[in-house]
Amino acid sequence: MRFCRDASRRGRYFTVDYPASAVPGEMILASTYTLWIPDGVKTFRGIIVHQHGAGMTASKEGSTAAYDLHWQALAKKWDCALLGPCYHVLNDGDLGAAGSEYWFDPRRGSDKTFLRALGYFASKTGHPELATIPWALWGHSAGAGWADVMSTLYPERVIGVYYRSGCALVWSNRPAEYPPVAIPAAGYAIPRMCTGGIKEKWLPPLLGTTFREYRANGAPAGYAFDPRTDHECGDSRYFAIPSLTPAWPCDCRTSGAKIKPSSRWT
Repeated sequence: MRFCRDASRRGRYFTVDYPASAVPGEMILASTYTLWIPDGVKTFRGIIVHQHGAGMTASKEGSTAAYDLHWQALAKKWDCALLGPCYHVLNDGDLGAAGSEYWFDPRRGSDKTFLRALGYFASKTGHPELATIPWALWGHSAGAGWADVMSTLYPERVIGVYYRSGCALVWSNRPAEYPPVAIPAAGYAIPRMCTGGIKEKWLPPLLGTTFREYRANGAPAGYAFDPRTDHECGDSRYFAIPSLTPAWPCDCRTSGAKIKPSSRWT
């Protein structure tokens, strides 16, 4: 693990690398996890996960997520850590020799590596609660699909999901390759915001379907589009960060915390 203090002297960075695994059920891609924790927090309440999208460029850009000052401000405000996973794909395709689907479907092993990283950080930072506290998941494109599936696999750990230009339904036309997800009852209690660029042509129906599925089952879900962008994130951070804020006022010091949705999610 690598450790350093940030230049502002207001927090610390911790980084851990995992090699590709040949063990069945584990991820065949190498990965890097960078965690930022603000100083002065006695007990962390949650982890904000900033997940990049598919492809080699997105992977490289995602490696800087934990260094983002806006997201750090959100994490510090609510006594949270900020985590930026980075999956080292070797091509821009979904599969192939080492494509993005090997991580963006967490059922292929990225969930296990993610949990392993949290356990490692918990043991090395002096904050054992990092292994058990809830997650707020932000994902772009394939990263939004990853967050969507993670919320069905670990609903008791997720207290908010922000979809930017992606969801699990993107791969619904490939059920043999990307099996459909089953939403557990607990998944409908998680606040969610579905967003994308207004210039995107094929994603709005899928995000709309995701939104309607959750709302029809009583979920505190929202649906909105950036009026200026296509598939890029643009300035959506200025909407994403306030949208995730309502998840935190509840007492999230233990996993499985009861969520008190704000009207801003509905």
